[in-house]
Amino acid sequence: MNIIGKLSISLCLLALLQACSEAPVETGATPSASSGQVAVSTSTPLVTHYAAARFADQATFGAHPASVVEIKSKGLSRWIDDQMALPASELDLSLLLGFPEPTPDAHWQFYRAAFPNLAIGAPDQLRTRVSWALSQFLVVSDRKVEIVGTMYWTNMLQRRALGNYRDLLIDLAISPAMGHYLDNSQNRPKSAECSHCAPNENFARELMQLFSLGVVKLNVDGTSVKDAKGNPVETYSQKDVEELARVLTGWTWDNDPQNRPGRNFANWGKPMVPSTLAPERDSGAKVVLGRTFPAGQTPMKDLADAVDLLMAHGNTAPFVATRLIQHLVKSNPTPAYVARVAAKFRNNGQGVSGDLSAVVKAILLDQEARQGDDPGRARNDDGKLREPFLHHTALWRGLGCSRVPSWSNSIALPPNQAPFNAESVFSYYAPTDRAPGSNLLAPEQRLLNASELTSRLNLAYSMRWDDAAQQVTLNAFTQAGCNAQALVDAYAASSRTYIDWLNERFFRGAMPPTLRTSMESMIAKPQWDARQPIEGAIRMLDYALFSPYFGVIK
Repeated sequence: MNIIGKLSISLCLLALLQACSEAPVETGATPSASSGQVAVSTSTPLVTHYAAARFADQATFGAHPASVVEIKSKGLSRWIDDQMALPASELDLSLLLGFPEPTPDAHWQFYRAAFPNLAIGAPDQLRTRVSWALSQFLVVSDRKVEIVGTMYWTNMLQRRALGNYRDLLIDLAISPAMGHYLDNSQNRPKSAECSHCAPNENFARELMQLFSLGVVKLNVDGTSVKDAKGNPVETYSQKDVEELARVLTGWTWDNDPQNRPGRNFANWGKPMVPSTLAPERDSGAKVVLGRTFPAGQTPMKDLADAVDLLMAHGNTAPFVATRLIQHLVKSNPTPAYVARVAAKFRNNGQGVSGDLSAVVKAILLDQEARQGDDPGRARNDDGKLREPFLHHTALWRGLGCSRVPSWSNSIALPPNQAPFNAESVFSYYAPTDRAPGSNLLAPEQRLLNASELTSRLNLAYSMRWDDAAQQVTLNAFTQAGCNAQALVDAYAASSRTYIDWLNERFFRGAMPPTLRTSMESMIAKPQWDARQPIEGAIRMLDYALFSPYFGVIK
């Protein structure tokens, strides 16, 4: 770790964990053309630089200069509409479809960079950001699923991210990636005809607990329903789980073609199909959450009825609304905010429920999301900690990169939040986690350990050394399409020019005076080779973005 890290890491860890309850921007500062929400105009809706960059942090993977210009020009609503009209970007699987065994290192590198490249460079930023949000509570992980399977899963999320939640749940249920990850491909009724068969409740349980309802009944605003003793009321019983598992029996891989490579055993690119073997399907009557599923229905009819039951349940709207708000805008939304978004989930204004496009637009344009566009009107409970993956992507997009940088056979990925690599179906962190010593929801804080903060402090710095050239260079940045030379040129010009450049790109034009003063002092008395502009520019970039002022999306 460099000298800056040794001086700063313990202080910044504490500050980051407290920052969701404190405004990260000192509103007494005078931002350069960046104070104010949406300016009123008789013609074109104008958005300030601060508001546009803040909106980009919520709706994209970071404030890319071109995105900020586009948001300022179009206004928030039109920008959302234009984004939603773009076709879905998908991962390119062509390199991996040979299914070599074992997987070559080059293929692993290609896979690890695939989604980050999408996050940094895809034109449909809003769709991809929503897809990432969905992936964190609709979890499939490459710790169990073949990497080709997780890529097909990612592409399914991309296609469905702005569609209807009902359709997403149907596709999720018959995805071979999910079928393997939560074992529904092995879910069979016990019978004399099938001695090896056994029910498997994993998928049925998580379909209710993590994907739609949650474990306690919810009011329309996402707060818990309480019984007469003040205890939360459970949403479903173990019997409901068992019965739903019976509903979901009989799904298996599509067996065409039969001569598939071993690593394509699940036929990852094709939805699962109902088994043609009668003993593998429970065709009897079932009762789930008080709803009777008649005997003799087809597997698809049972599945469709189950999803309709979940979509109609009072929990689903506030449950999904809360998860998406937490991932896009703020970790600790007020009940009123949840209620407004849940209402849009139940009815998009045209009598349609589950319309994710309408839900996402409601989340991003809600008064609670937009109030902080004026730093002077920001709420103390606004925002969310910048989780590791979003910290990485915000850095690269702020530098104007077109893809994730790589160097010395390494890819710039967070050590504890590589995409689609969650430890379990419960994702990288629990949505109910609270900040230490407070009652504020701050789920992302679980990932902000010493290892993560050390990684942040050395993220760009570790890439400035070129092993082949045996010197400090910008090669890794240049190869990723980044405009790091502009950063170095600004540093060479003067400390003021450099800090102004960072201020505009990463701090919405409202860098706190305390951070500016600290950086000016460190640049004036460098603890590195002052003759090397690259060294100082990269070190101070990491230092600025390591601060709690960048570490929280407010």
